[in-house]
Amino acid sequence: MQAAELTVGELLKEQGDRLRLELLSGEKSLGRRVKAADLNRPGLALSGFLDRFRAERIQIFGNGEQAYCQKNDPKKITEALLAMLDNVDIPCVIITHNAPAPAALVQACKKHGVPLMRSSYDTTTLTGELSEALEARLAPAITMHGVLVDVYGLGVLIQGEAGIGKSECALELLKRGHILIADDAVNIQHRRGGYLRGSCPEPLRNHMEVRGLGVIDVKLLFGIGAILDRTRIELAIKLEPWNTATAYDRTGLDGKKLSILDVEIPLIRIPVSPGRNLAVLIEVAALNQRLRSQGYFSAESFNKRLIERMKIKERPS
Repeated sequence: MQAAELTVGELLKEQGDRLRLELLSGEKSLGRRVKAADLNRPGLALSGFLDRFRAERIQIFGNGEQAYCQKNDPKKITEALLAMLDNVDIPCVIITHNAPAPAALVQACKKHGVPLMRSSYDTTTLTGELSEALEARLAPAITMHGVLVDVYGLGVLIQGEAGIGKSECALELLKRGHILIADDAVNIQHRRGGYLRGSCPEPLRNHMEVRGLGVIDVKLLFGIGAILDRTRIELAIKLEPWNTATAYDRTGLDGKKLSILDVEIPLIRIPVSPGRNLAVLIEVAALNQRLRSQGYFSAESFNKRLIERMKIKERPS
């Protein structure tokens, strides 16, 4: 698993323009690390209550916090801010609504070396955009070998040993109107809500390597509609050489799972042999998985009907 890292300086450089961030103080402290995608509104901390204060989160000062600082005793506010910011885990403080920074906050940030920034966005907009940006950078991630395609709106991760035909299968799916996300290497993130998001490493984006043909540009060959930056991974397909000694699932009741970053997704093992149209099999698997996600299980429904018929035949006449 890749360890996600981000400094306040990197955040300001990457997202400063998009989030309309302005650095007010703390230029020498931009090396502080952002460790959490969640944000914190320090309302209780301003009153001096620091129990369970989430110091590891970026601190957001919205209209409520700003008004509290302005309308309460300056001495008490200064003491509360000095106590609150006396924590090395605090990444930075951001003021919203392009409001003037309270003098006590500026003083406390300078004393403890905490970067102080301001955004012209309102609090709701800033927290939504910033949380999304932080999650994209800090979510648990891993890079896996395989091909990721979007089939009928379903993200399908195709795996298998080298030379089994993963790229050729993806190429046939492209010809049938489906979409490529990544070939050979797939970046996978565990996103908030317990789902997996897959994307392609930048150097490989929009390209495929096919044995005998070499590297091809999917965007130029198939058009802009044949590529996608990312998708939610909801099904895993493992291509395996056909082995007569292996018992493959013939009913659909097997229910195997693949665990990636502690998230389980359905796994289907497909044996590869001459004459099998893998692209069609994957299309059907994707459609069947969509039915399952809507509560309809074809194999279980068929199995129940068989059992009912057997019960009817066993009844005495």
